[in-house]
Amino acid sequence: MAVQVRIPTPLRKLTHDVELVEVKPGTIAGAIAELQSQFPGIAERLIDEKGEVRRFVNVYVNEEDIRFLDNQATVIKDGDEISIIPAIAGG
Repeated sequence: MAVQVRIPTPLRKLTHDVELVEVKPGTIAGAIAELQSQFPGIAERLIDEKGEVRRFVNVYVNEEDIRFLDNQATVIKDGDEISIIPAIAGG
């Protein structure tokens, strides 16, 4: 088994229009590194220059916001689903 990462529509051009990508269990930081190795350029859309998840990107593990868990140190295991949700600006 693996961890499923749900890629939002705005980032699918980097994943060749793939919506679900599998990564190995570990941590959110490891998952982002693995995504970067599979799809170069995706990490800079998710992580800022300080190495933090960008303010306008929400990352969920099984519908729990990682900001309320352990951020990038949040453990992910077989069968988990990561959702990347870019914030929508507007008024």
